[in-house]
Formats: sequence, structure tokens, C-alpha cells
Amino acid sequence: MAAGSVAVAAGLAIAATGAAVPAFAADHSAPSGVQQATQQPDTGPRVRVNQVGYLPHGPKGATLVTEATAPLAWELRDAAGAVVAHGTTTPRGVDPSAGLNVHGIEFGTYKKEGAGYTLVADGDASHPFDIGTAAYERLRLDAKTYFYTQRSGTPISDELAPGYGRAAGHVGIAPNQGDTAVPCQELGDDSQKLFAEPWTCDYTSDVTGGWYDAGDHGKYVVNGGIAVAQLMQEYERSVSARSADEGALADATLRVPEAGNGVPDLLDEARWQLEWLLKMQVQPGRPMAGMAFHKVADVDWTGLPQDPATDPQKRVLYRPSTAATLNLAAAAAQGARVFAPHDAAFAERLLAAARTAYDAAKADPAVYAPGPNAQLDPNPGSGPYNDDRVADEFYWAAAELFLTTGDAAYRDEVLASPVHTADIFGAGGFSWNSVAPLGRMDLATVPNDLPDRKAVKRSVVAAAERYLADQEAQPFGQAYAPPGGDYAFGSNSQVLNNMQVIGTAYDLTNQPKFRDGVLRGMDYLLGRNALNRSFVTGYGDVFSENQHSRQYAHQLDPSLPNPPAGTIAGGPNSTAAGTGDPVAAEVFAEGCAAQFCYIDDIGSWSTNEITINWNAPLSWVASFVGDQDEGR
Repeated sequence: MAAGSVAVAAGLAIAATGAAVPAFAADHSAPSGVQQATQQPDTGPRVRVNQVGYLPHGPKGATLVTEATAPLAWELRDAAGAVVAHGTTTPRGVDPSAGLNVHGIEFGTYKKEGAGYTLVADGDASHPFDIGTAAYERLRLDAKTYFYTQRSGTPISDELAPGYGRAAGHVGIAPNQGDTAVPCQELGDDSQKLFAEPWTCDYTSDVTGGWYDAGDHGKYVVNGGIAVAQLMQEYERSVSARSADEGALADATLRVPEAGNGVPDLLDEARWQLEWLLKMQVQPGRPMAGMAFHKVADVDWTGLPQDPATDPQKRVLYRPSTAATLNLAAAAAQGARVFAPHDAAFAERLLAAARTAYDAAKADPAVYAPGPNAQLDPNPGSGPYNDDRVADEFYWAAAELFLTTGDAAYRDEVLASPVHTADIFGAGGFSWNSVAPLGRMDLATVPNDLPDRKAVKRSVVAAAERYLADQEAQPFGQAYAPPGGDYAFGSNSQVLNNMQVIGTAYDLTNQPKFRDGVLRGMDYLLGRNALNRSFVTGYGDVFSENQHSRQYAHQLDPSLPNPPAGTIAGGPNSTAAGTGDPVAAEVFAEGCAAQFCYIDDIGSWSTNEITINWNAPLSWVASFVGDQDEGR
């Protein structure tokens, strides 16, 4: 699998219907609860636009799918049908990522705000869209609701999130075995055969709280660390960037129970995850003290749907890993910095945990989570998140500790790291197993006295320049040109992470081209793509809504909701047919152009998963776009 693991057959699981369906180990979750016949996507109008809207003073691009090779006339029409702008298309040839012949349309000179605009070209009209800013102010907030509804260990209020109220999950109320006293894996588990030496523990741990990772009910430190870090980066940007609207993320701005407590709501949400990360740290006096358990998860896959409060599976803690420990160190150090003005005692707890974790990782620098194995599945109820290259995690953790403390020892660790001067911004974007860009961007944006900080800033800007060049070459405007043209598992998150780098370059330089690059990237995610689909639930005329999830399973049970508005689907995955995803295997049996390797079906976990570390960059980017109103 492009995200760093392969899918492994794992027997049978029983879906809620009682039928046996295949179960598969994946990066995030499985099995599928549904299969369907091969289908061809209905892509609708051949004029592809951002179905949500364009900023009045931002770029406005669209893509026309046509067999024509010569320029064609286009018209922009208002809601009454009047032509308000016109021009000619620019032929772009066949786009390999889509297998389509396309033309580009640019109408950025038109700036009048309004609703219900359409673009007409080659005898076809686009979906309607707005020119304005209101939708992005909503998305800034909606993208964060997903984190609240993913909370574990607490009831979800239907008043705060209408339609998503539910009982607390994994608090040990039968049949749920809960996270209140979770044992470690047993020595007899098959997974022990993949360890260098058998491992278990003779105690239980309270690991309640935190966010469910994705469509399953596992909680993973390496994924949770990057997700909470990006939310905290968003907060830090809100109080420091020139274009930021600081008040947009203040107290009482989000739908969270803590609203009104005097702390910015985004930090309240981050704290829910940080408190859980602290619980995942091995306590003093125990073997591997100071390190972090890799994950807590069910011992076997559950079927779909499955309410977290009635999940009957036993929960277990997986052996600590160096990668998880450094994720905890980095996120806790960053948390200490952002919470210091709001809760000094909590900030001190976080910093102490971060220092301890970093020291523990240095003492045990090569403790790796086992990867998947076709003959022996070590992760029968959860994703493996295996990573045996942790120089990037050491760099990220050292960077956050240095930025928070200013200690020379951490500064020296940063400067001595081979990662510090390496080109860490790949075309395919960063992710949970490639975290160095998080540290590099923070070193560039958070005030510090690093002696080569100017070079650090230049490296971020240079990466953004490359992403802009990649974007310019893409007729649909995505800042994503992965090696070989193969779209990764969770490709939409890779697009978003590249957009965060571009947005950070704008904050560093104030050059409009970087701002415009982020806006164009949003067009791709909201409908200007080969599928003519918005990948964000609730946004656009045609949007993803049947993402792979045990609790947002409306497709399987009409009494359940779809994912909340502002939730992003994983997106096209070139490897989908070979992952063990039964829906993708059937639909894409004869292959698919990269952008078409996507199915809005709850069973297609390889293309239609939802996760906290994919919504986190959406949240960052949504705030960035929301900040780009005229006059800021």
C-alpha cells in the first residue's frame, strides 16, 4: 500500500447484517461491510469547477473535458443567466492523471460577489458556484467538528453536534470492555513471533480519551501525534501570521463542550488528544519507562456498522515503539508551548513528558512496530503503522523541544541531525511516517535563535516553489505530482499537506503566488477534478458522503448519519485494486487512471477512508483560506 503498508487477509468478520464478509488489515481499518457490482462513475457536466466557490479577489480556474484540440469560447453566467464574462479556453492536451483531453479556463478578473454562477463551454454548463467568502468561514469550523464527534471516552452531545449524539465509547460498560484497564498483548499472540524478542506487561493502563483514528476504533500514537500537531500549528498560525484572523479560533467559536472556559476552543480540542497521549506513556518503574505504547485497539476487526459504546472486542496495548515515543515528545513539547499562556500546570506536565519521552527514545532508538506479513498478521484488528526510519521523528521532536525551551542541547540535536539540511519535501507530500516537514515549518515560523534559521526559511519557500511548479503542470490545479503518477492511499491528505507548505511560504514571504496556490488546490478538492466531485462532505453539489466508517454508516443503516459536514474522504488511490479492498478490486479490475481510482462507497476503505490526520490539514488549510478575505 502506498501509505507504507500492505493489506493482509485476516479471516472473516461478521457485519451487522449477520453475513460473513472478508476482513482485511489496512493502514486504517477494515473490513468492508458491502460489495457491489462494477460501476462507471457519472461525472456530470464536462466543465469542472470549484462547486463551493471562489474568493472575489482570488484566482478562478476551471477545467473543460473535451475532444477539441483548438481553443473554445467560454461564458460566465450569473444566477439569472446573464453573461457577465467571456473568453477562450487554453488547450492542455491529455492529462495522464485523468486520461482525459482537457482545456483550462481562467476567469479571475471577474470579482463580483454572488451566488449561482455557472461556466458554459463546448455546449455544457458547470455545476453552480458562488463568488464570496462565507463558505470558507463555515468550513473553517466544520472541519473541526469531526474531531469532536471522534472523541472516545465521553458522550457526544446531540445539542452540540445535531444528529451525532451517542453514548461514551470504550468506558467499560458491557458489552464494551473499555479502555479503563487495558492489558498489553499476551505472549501467546501471533504478533510476538515478529518481535526480536517476546514482549508483554503485567499491568493494565487507563487509556481512555483521545480521538478514534478513523473508520475503526483504534487509537494510534503516530497518527494521533501528527493530527494534533497540525491543529496546534493552525492555532499558532492564527496568532502570528500577517493574514490571520486571530479571533476566528478564539474561545466560544467551535462546537465543543469546553466553549466559554477562557481557552481557545481549538486548544480545548487539542487537549482532549494530548491528555490521551500522556496516558499512553509507560510510567516510571516499569520496563521501557518513558516510551509510548504504539497503539490501543481491538484484538480483531468488528463489522460495519458498530457503535463504539457497544464494541464487544477486547482491547490491548501494543508494545512501545521509538516512533510513537518521539511523536509523543514532539506533540507534547509543542503543546507545552501553546498552553503556557492558558494553563501553566498543564504546560509543565506536557514538557516533562516530552523531555522524558525524548530521553527514552534516545536510550531505545530502534524499537520498531512490526510490519504486516502475508502469512502472519500481527494487526488483526488495527492498522500496523510500522516505521523503521525514525531520523525524521528525532528531528521533529528535537525541533519542538528546542522551540519550546530554547535549550542549547536540543538546538545542537537539531543542527547535528542529517535531516536538518536534507531535502525533506517530496512531491508526494508528508505523512505520519514522514514528519520532518512539521519540524522544519515550525523552525521557520516560530520565533527562535537557530543560527541558520534563514536557510530553514529558504528551504520551506523552495519546496513551495516546486509544488507551485507541479501545480502549474496539472490541468486540474492540484499541487500534487507523485512519483510515477501513482496516487497514494489518502492522496487528498497529501494534496492538503503540500498546500500547507505553500501556505507557510506565503506567511514567510507575503508573495501572492503562494496564497493563490493554496486557493487553486482547494478548487481540486471541491470539485475541479476528473470525477467532478467535492471530496468534502456537505460542500458542493456532488460530494462524498459514504466514507468508510463504523459509526457514520448511513449507507448500511439509514438510522445512522453520514460523516459530519467538513469531513474529507481519503481520495483516489492508484493501488486500490490490489489492497484487499473488495469494492475496489471489483470496480477497478481492469485498472484506472489515477484520478478515477476512487469510489464513494462505505466498503471501499482504500479510497474512501476518513481519518484524523487527513482532516487536520483540511482544518489548517480551511483556516488559511478563510483568512484570505479582502482587506486582511
